[in-house]
Amino acid sequence: MQRRQPLPRLWLMTDERQGESLWEALERLPRGAGIVFRHYGLPAVERRRLFARVRKVIRRKRLLLLGAEMRFLGADGVHNGCGRAAFRTASAHNHAELKAAERGGAALVFVSPVFATRSHPGGKPLGRVRFGLLARQARIPIIALGGMDSRRWRSLKALGAYGWAGIDAWSADQKWKAVPI
Repeated sequence: MQRRQPLPRLWLMTDERQGESLWEALERLPRGAGIVFRHYGLPAVERRRLFARVRKVIRRKRLLLLGAEMRFLGADGVHNGCGRAAFRTASAHNHAELKAAERGGAALVFVSPVFATRSHPGGKPLGRVRFGLLARQARIPIIALGGMDSRRWRSLKALGAYGWAGIDAWSADQKWKAVPI
């Protein structure tokens, strides 16, 4: 895989809860955005089949596509996966995980949850201050994840956020607007 420059600043994390709205979310993504294909709950055969359908959409739109925790045929890289991949990203929820991602060769790291999120009800969000402290210690680009939208990203940019990712932020019921980057 030949890595695209610059790294995407906008990301969609896929999720089984999206159902058919996944296709609307993919269409909302601007050219050059990234997708982390997760769908962990699907059986392997169904997961690969859905990945192939998503890949067709993202190739047309020229998006970067990563498979979560496993390599998928036709993926541009892997998120939180082991083994060899030309392009890797990782998740971090604290300083130790951030440093592990850097040592592991991640090109960028998703730091979460920054704000309260439907994906992790009852989970304690980092908030702006703790997020900023983590981001300033990073040697690789940081993507803010968890309760994110374009307005919140703009408020985190000065704290070290390279970009942002979301699940629900890309759904049809959100009033998301493209952010000039």
